[in-house]
Amino acid sequence: MELLNVYSLYPIEPVRGCGSYVYTADGEEYLDLYGGHAVISIGHAHPTYVTALQEQVARLGFYSNSVENSLQEQLAERLGAASGYDDYRLFLCNSGAEANENALKIASFQTGRERVLAFRKAFHGRTSGAVVATDNPKIIAPYNRTDKVDFVALNDLEAVREHLRTEQYAAVLIEGIQGVAGIHLPSDEFLRELRTLCTETGTQLILDEIQSGYGRSGRFFAHQYSGIRPDLVTMAKGMGNGFPIGGVLVAPHFEAWPGMLGTTFGGNHLACAAASAVLDVMREEQLVANAAEVGSYLLEELRQIPQLKDVRGRGLMIGMEIEGSASELRKRLLFEEHIFTGGAGVNTVRLLPALGLKKEQADRFITALKKLL
Repeated sequence: MELLNVYSLYPIEPVRGCGSYVYTADGEEYLDLYGGHAVISIGHAHPTYVTALQEQVARLGFYSNSVENSLQEQLAERLGAASGYDDYRLFLCNSGAEANENALKIASFQTGRERVLAFRKAFHGRTSGAVVATDNPKIIAPYNRTDKVDFVALNDLEAVREHLRTEQYAAVLIEGIQGVAGIHLPSDEFLRELRTLCTETGTQLILDEIQSGYGRSGRFFAHQYSGIRPDLVTMAKGMGNGFPIGGVLVAPHFEAWPGMLGTTFGGNHLACAAASAVLDVMREEQLVANAAEVGSYLLEELRQIPQLKDVRGRGLMIGMEIEGSASELRKRLLFEEHIFTGGAGVNTVRLLPALGLKKEQADRFITALKKLL
């Protein structure tokens, strides 16, 4: 049997990692500024994380959601304290796409409405509902197509107002920072006005913080720069530092009933152990503050490089737009300089490193980038 050929692969296999570095079997070291799509939040093989998983799997690896699981309650308490959403409730699942699916269902159940408003260039996942709210027709199969999702341009308040005035939308779904699109930020003022419009029309505001959340922007969630509180917040990626886990923060006004949502593996014992360890490390090592500090440093240094057309981002979620092929630049960074980066479209390179990235590691990247440009 062969693997289904759906991924474009580099001919490199990391077999171990430590902090912001990964290593191949023959010992070649690579600086990881991509973290496997923003997943590695506290660094590869962090000892606190490793110990937590080892100890939990030795006790109990899994049981279903038909019994009590105090690890879920501990995680919810820690997450509420870390994020500032301790009055919300937590639904645990396995991935970002699944988190968005459940948030959309919750909004539709609550409002009785079926339409969703999303934004151009958005990416929300590849599962049935999430992919329809993703602005990429190429990955939407005929089975998934529906006319229940409308798209408007990011930061176009008048277009949002025109759609929401009909009061037929269950939800507005927006990323805290658009990631796959190439690091595009909704303005703080736009988010504040969006919150007002959703409240006035009974539309539920869903903030997709799957890539931009968990400290990456220099705040726990990127939308917190604007001071708003959404009705639902979705998370995944950095939440488990590589262990599959996702979640939805649910505002107090939503009604819940047994059987409304469900999952076999969501909130399992290992996932909760991993996610709790991540929050412990983030607190003890002040990683959100580090992401803000080193991210600001990187942004300032990058904006002084004249060959870069544009530099966008907040914290350690950064996009650099170049003339020519970003793919070719990324290959040269990888094979000539041993630095992993990410892509977004034809001209944008993405940086999504671990939140503990050091300034000297940022300097190594800047030196390599200037050399290649």
